[in-house]
Amino acid sequence: MENAGDYDSLESATTLGVSALAHDLLHFGVTSQVPERLSNHVVSPKTDQAKWYRKLLDSCKEAKPLPTTSEEASTLVTHTLRKYQKADVEGLLAFYGLPQPQDEVKSPSITNGVKFEMHTLPVDAKEVEDGDGITVYVSTEDPRESPCVPPNVLTASLRRSEACALRNHAEADAFHREIIDSGYRVLNIQNEEILARKYRIRLRGIDAPESSMRYGKVAKKELRNAVQGKSLRILVYGEDRYGRCVSDVYYNGVFVQWEREARERRVGLWALSNPEKPWDWRKDRREAEAKSINFIKST
Repeated sequence: MENAGDYDSLESATTLGVSALAHDLLHFGVTSQVPERLSNHVVSPKTDQAKWYRKLLDSCKEAKPLPTTSEEASTLVTHTLRKYQKADVEGLLAFYGLPQPQDEVKSPSITNGVKFEMHTLPVDAKEVEDGDGITVYVSTEDPRESPCVPPNVLTASLRRSEACALRNHAEADAFHREIIDSGYRVLNIQNEEILARKYRIRLRGIDAPESSMRYGKVAKKELRNAVQGKSLRILVYGEDRYGRCVSDVYYNGVFVQWEREARERRVGLWALSNPEKPWDWRKDRREAEAKSINFIKST
C-alpha cells in the first residue's frame, strides 16, 4: 500500500471522525477514489474532491506530529483547503463529524502594523536570493488575489492553455512571457497548472551577510533549507525601496527569521570576535564605488 506507513499513527487514532478520514485518505492513496457519499455534503464535483484528498495526503506527510484529535484534524483540513470554497470545507468537516472553523476567531497576527497576509505555493529552492530574500508565488485562486488579476493576464493564460493543448509550444511560450512580464507565472504543482502572482520578500528584522561576504553562502543555504518545498504564511508590513515586501515568514507556525537567535548563540557570522556587519559592508562598497566614479570623471 503506497505511503501507508506515513499514516499508521493517524489510522490508529481513537477519534471516530479522525479514523474515518484516515481510512478514506489511505483508500484514496491506493485507488484515487473519494467517498461516494461525500457529494451529498459538498458543492464541487468529484474532480475537485480528488484534488482535496491529494492535498490532504501531502499535508499528512508533512505534519509532525500527525493529528490524533478531532480538533487537530479539523485544523489540518481547514488549513490545507483554505483556498477552496467555504461550503466545501464546511461540508467535508461535517461529513467526518469534525469541528467547524470558528469564523469569529481572527488571526491574532493581523495587527501591530501588518498590512496583509498571504499564503504561498511551495517555494522553489532557486527562488531564494540570499540569506534574507526570497521570491514566492501566490495562487490567483486565493480570495485576495482573484479580483486583482489583470484582464490581459487572464486572456494570456487562457490562450496559453489552448496553445499547449494544440502542442503549439512557441505560441504557448510567447503567452507565458506576457504573463511573466506582468508579474505572474504559470507553475506546475503536482501535475496541476496554477496561475500565480509573484512577490519578492525581504525578511523583516534581519540583515544577512551578502553572498560575497564570509558566511554569505551559509546564510543563503540556511534560508533555502528552511523554506524550499514549503507553503509559507507571510505577514507583510510594507515595502522597501526595491519594491520588496518586508515580511515575517512562518511555516507550520515556526518563525523563519533567525538572526536574533544567531546573535545570542554567537553562531555563523556572529561567532567572529569583531564581525563585519552587512550594513557596514554595503556602505563601504557604495563609498568605494562613488570614489571610483568621481576619480574617472576627474581624469
